Amino acid sequence: MAGNNRKNELRALFSAGAPAADPQTPAETASGELTPVNARPAAPLDAPRAASGAVKAMGLSLGSITREAEEARVLREALTQGERVVSLDPALVESSFVEDRLTDGEIDDADFLALVESIRENGQQSPILVRPHPEKQGHYQTAYGHRRLKAVRRLELQVKAIVRTLTDDEVVLAQGKENAERRNLSFIERALFAAALVARGFDRKVIGDALAVQKSELSRLLQVADGVPHEVARAIGPAPKAGRERWMAIGTLLERQEARARAQDEIASPRFRAVDSDQRFQLVFNRLSQSGKPEPERPEELKDAAGRVFARLKRDGKAPRIEFLPGTHPAVVQEAVSMLANWHAAFVENQKP
Repeated sequence: MAGNNRKNELRALFSAGAPAADPQTPAETASGELTPVNARPAAPLDAPRAASGAVKAMGLSLGSITREAEEARVLREALTQGERVVSLDPALVESSFVEDRLTDGEIDDADFLALVESIRENGQQSPILVRPHPEKQGHYQTAYGHRRLKAVRRLELQVKAIVRTLTDDEVVLAQGKENAERRNLSFIERALFAAALVARGFDRKVIGDALAVQKSELSRLLQVADGVPHEVARAIGPAPKAGRERWMAIGTLLERQEARARAQDEIASPRFRAVDSDQRFQLVFNRLSQSGKPEPERPEELKDAAGRVFARLKRDGKAPRIEFLPGTHPAVVQEAVSMLANWHAAFVENQKP
């Protein structure tokens, strides 16, 4: 019932603003899908499986309905401009030329898994936006709809898409719009996205517009991206609960090479691999914070010719010191002091030019 309600909602939205049918306009099928003229039909789906009322209710949350209404509006505008929805082989469609997410959607993104189930039951309700690939004839590059592309790939379906000629700047802006309207990027994802765009020579105004940030915030993003090695950030993942201040703090801790080595040790540990992204951030942060203070060196044992320990030499701090073991005869201590005094005087004398 929930699936039918959603289809009826979209059908009403499409019909409200769609232009009169013409040879270039997709026709709506009985199932509620939009089938473009001269485009291959999407692969048929199995009969929808029954799902619990609780799951259906979650799928029809207010946020979900709002997103679908926005997608329907965008699609109506595209159709009004004479653009067609076509079915493409996902193997011919690549992601954008710049990565923006650190999460593997098929493993640790509950929203993505819900999207897969929604498309499995109801089909792909809104198309993605692609452009002809600038370097590969017959291939395409995604500007908007990366998660839907991954979902239909997983389901082994054709992907419905609007093909539009776009500049690199327009692709980047479309990515930023997609992230703002759906699950927004975490701080570190935004930081690495910004750094990747800078490395590709994009104007900072375009980058700021894509991320919807001011110059000062963009500078902070780039500061963190420069301070946190990419391999460390990728291993930790998006860590959505770790905001700007904590990422800036961990970036400061990672300034020294030895700290980066400690971070790599933590990343390689079994406990690190067994927890989620936010917990991974905390493990690395704790490791670096605790290791910020140098561990005191273990005292060096001083032994006589018979191998007996009679004192310990401590080199920690600025003043190395010798501590004799309890019970040492006072005459031994006095003799040692006298020998050290004579040796020191001879050493200083030999250092003179």
